[in-house]
Amino acid sequence: MAMLLRKLRDSASSLKQRSTTSSSSSRSHPLPLPLPLGSFDSLPYELLLKIIRLLDPKQAAKLCIVCKSWRSLVSDNQLWAYFLQTYQPLHFDSILFSEINLISGYPLPIFVNQTPSVSFKQVYGQRERVPPAVIIDDESPLGRTATFLSLERYLMVVQQTSPAATLAHIGNSTEFGNVETPIYTRLRHFFATVYGRMKVKPSSQPVVVSLPLCHYDDTNSAKASRHQLKEAICSALFDMNVPAVCALNQATLALFAANQTSGIVVNIGFQVTSVVPILNGKVMRKVGVEVVGLGALKLTGFLREKMQQNNIYFESLYTVRTLKEKLCYVAYDYEAELLKDTHASFEAVEGNFTLSKERFQTGEILFQPRLAGMRAMSLHHAIALCMDHCHSAELAGGSDWFKTIVLSGGSACLPGLAERLEKELHLLRPPYMSNGIRVIPPPHGADTAWFGAKLIGSLSTFPAPWCSTKKHDSANNFHHGAATPEE
Repeated sequence: MAMLLRKLRDSASSLKQRSTTSSSSSRSHPLPLPLPLGSFDSLPYELLLKIIRLLDPKQAAKLCIVCKSWRSLVSDNQLWAYFLQTYQPLHFDSILFSEINLISGYPLPIFVNQTPSVSFKQVYGQRERVPPAVIIDDESPLGRTATFLSLERYLMVVQQTSPAATLAHIGNSTEFGNVETPIYTRLRHFFATVYGRMKVKPSSQPVVVSLPLCHYDDTNSAKASRHQLKEAICSALFDMNVPAVCALNQATLALFAANQTSGIVVNIGFQVTSVVPILNGKVMRKVGVEVVGLGALKLTGFLREKMQQNNIYFESLYTVRTLKEKLCYVAYDYEAELLKDTHASFEAVEGNFTLSKERFQTGEILFQPRLAGMRAMSLHHAIALCMDHCHSAELAGGSDWFKTIVLSGGSACLPGLAERLEKELHLLRPPYMSNGIRVIPPPHGADTAWFGAKLIGSLSTFPAPWCSTKKHDSANNFHHGAATPEE
């Protein structure tokens, strides 16, 4: 590789004896290069670009100082698009989406030029200088950024449960005190535990926090609760000397992960499932967030009951969850599925388990809650109701923005769920509303919200403008950056 770079540099040696002119205007098709390239003169433009691709981005950038011809070649937008695809951890489509739609922070642009002019060379250079971000999410992928503790379940404990329930939801690694402890103190303890387990200094990196979607209403008290929660999170992190904090809800992050800024996000959480309309990145609480009192915990519990009824016993609830993830699915036609042989086995830590109808009956309670003895709205009816509200609101975003439905959460990864939902919604809604409906499975599995946070943390302008930063003044208050969808 070093020899290739030296050869490219040597090609400029003959330029001292040859006078030339150049033009720096942009082009859509390769034009004759402004200066000769020595021994590379006879090669086609496309081949020259393929040669430069053999270099890494830093080596390619060095060619800019050789001569104007190499500078013209190295400035080719498609070359840096290739480098972004090869050397950046995110998929190029996600990079392009985020750099066009999320670059300026919130509020997001309502209308985006379909053919925007983006300098991929500039984007690459800026992204190389972006500080790595710590991501605190409910379920983050192993081997990348880990939280070890669930903020969603922790906040649920803070607001609703007893001290004894704390260990049940969070794990037996840390005792967070009793429920009367101020939320700031408990959050400070929570984040200190997270950073301690990650072995990361809080002052070294900005942080992106994935917030559970709570306080669903648009009332003044709900707004105050959301603001109080965000203030407490920021205060706790800033007092730990975190340089910048971006706190966004899981539904918005999941939508961004699907390369969308508008749509309905269906998040199957730990205890409840939320159906969240989002327009231009903002949760439309005035339109209405639908909440179904059925989440991942109920699905796992239902499977456990069905297994026990069939004399299948186990020691750990974790085994049941594993079987749900490995063997369960959603039937496209429930009645037809009952007539099939659906036996399948999985070798778990506790032994080999074989399931049959339980495989699709578990996911069916999302559509028929009565199977689990629940009086709750079915998931497809909740989504249809949300679509009705969006259609009636006649918001400035087109008439079809709510027809894109993005699934999020670990249990939303059940095979067949997206197809079944799409079928049921077409049956429930009239053609003028059902035409164009598309249900997108979790784009990145259980890590979808995490991936949305990764998009924000990788922006070429990060940590601004999505982050809040601590204000260095005598009052020692913190200063918010741009507004966020939570405000």
